Amino acid sequence: MIAFVSGRVAAVTLSSAVLEVGGVGLELMCTPGTLATLRTGHAATLPTSMVVREDSLTLFGFADEDEKQTFELLQTASGVGPKLAQAMLAVLSPDDLRLAIAGDDTKTLTKVPGIGQKGAQRVILELKDRIGAPTGGRTSSAPAAVAPWRDQVHQGLVGLGWSAKDAEKAVEAVAPDAGGTPDVAALLRAALRTLSKA
Repeated sequence: MIAFVSGRVAAVTLSSAVLEVGGVGLELMCTPGTLATLRTGHAATLPTSMVVREDSLTLFGFADEDEKQTFELLQTASGVGPKLAQAMLAVLSPDDLRLAIAGDDTKTLTKVPGIGQKGAQRVILELKDRIGAPTGGRTSSAPAAVAPWRDQVHQGLVGLGWSAKDAEKAVEAVAPDAGGTPDVAALLRAALRTLSKA
């Protein structure tokens, strides 16, 4: 197996990068986030994962070792191949994925093209005990991934007949009270109080 590739960046396309290693150009399939860090003509070292199929050998390149390990772990879930695993990492960082899986947050996982409600539930069920806790690495600013309680309170208010706009304002109003481990029921009650005052 090829653990990493180190060389000069010869080309960067929309979905891959070519690194020149010892006079040979190796094409690595990468997420947009990884590609954004590469500059043509500059040296780069990318951890890699090789996927062997009957008709192809595909090399996937990653920004760091954490992303590579997450990519390989995602593929152990049934129905998740290398392309879907890469799509998941293109939309969500490894820590965002850990938070979504640990928090049973199917809504965040279904933001990934190719993952429906059932697929998201299967990924959560199969990986929850193995994906581990967030490492404190880079995360996106998607509030749904960071705070699943927001969606739960929002859906609760909409279910009770409030408009999505009013529900969003109420969620923002109670956000400072959320703390480390938010009590969704208490936050929902607080949000209802802010709406009844308005």
